[in-house]
Amino acid sequence: MISFGIVLGEPRSINSEILAKSNAHKSNAIIIGNYELLRSQLQILKLKRKIKKIKKLEGIKKNDKILNVLDVPLRFKKPFKVNLKESSNYVKKCLLISHKLCLQKKIKGIINLPINKKNLFKNKNLGVTEFLAKKNGVFNSEVMIIYNKNLSVAPLTTHIKVKDVSKFVKKDLLTKKLITLKKFYLKYFKKNPKIAVLGLNPHNLELKKNSEELKVIIPTIKHLKKITKVSGPYPSDTIFLKDNLKKFDIIVGMYHDQVLSPFKALYGFDAVNITFGLPYIRMSPDHGIAEDKIRLNVSKPQSLNRCIDIITKLIK
Repeated sequence: MISFGIVLGEPRSINSEILAKSNAHKSNAIIIGNYELLRSQLQILKLKRKIKKIKKLEGIKKNDKILNVLDVPLRFKKPFKVNLKESSNYVKKCLLISHKLCLQKKIKGIINLPINKKNLFKNKNLGVTEFLAKKNGVFNSEVMIIYNKNLSVAPLTTHIKVKDVSKFVKKDLLTKKLITLKKFYLKYFKKNPKIAVLGLNPHNLELKKNSEELKVIIPTIKHLKKITKVSGPYPSDTIFLKDNLKKFDIIVGMYHDQVLSPFKALYGFDAVNITFGLPYIRMSPDHGIAEDKIRLNVSKPQSLNRCIDIITKLIK
């Protein structure tokens, strides 16, 4: 029985390589993408992995030697040089198919392999997290977390310019995100998480009268203290010291790189991207499409394997 889907993602990428090198063939996964693209890319890379084209999920039996591919149409002439418009339409269709299969309860969740956000969303400050949140009617309540068993991080804002971050630091948004974090951490990891919230400004701008810390972050934390294990705001220049990390399960920052940069310095790619707040589990490896590594056959499947391990446990 198929348990989850793996969306093949961006054609101009290392996705076929990491998929073939991963443990996907040992899992109860269905691959959602173009069969011929995957076949031809693996042939160029000289990676031997048996794949089978299928048209429906019913009746599929687990086979540890075969990747079943739910074929999604795509026109291309060269396997690693797909037209950008064709690529964009194809990736979006794959995501929508996986979304529909989840809502139909035919699969319990998805792992999407990396995509080219700039091409797919045309600089609309969107990623897959926001795209699926809008499709599910939960936009602004969803949370992107980067998860490691020792620590997770979550940014309040994701794909926006740094100069615009302060406009989004609002009590309503922060409240929704923190409640979602608690609810879904409990749901998936059976734990009421200890959450540290960072300030926006250096040294929290010493809590000056018009600071975001004093106007928004502190009142929100006080409001939620009775229902969540939340504290802060902490200055971001010291929160990632080893002694501090032992105290928390999740660190919430006000913007993307405030928490992802130090997190990756600590854990590298031993982490996965999870979207909380959707009616199904959605994950992705914590790295990009790596166009500079296409056809070099040097990419590692560590983060994808971590996704497969975690989603297999969470959807039981």
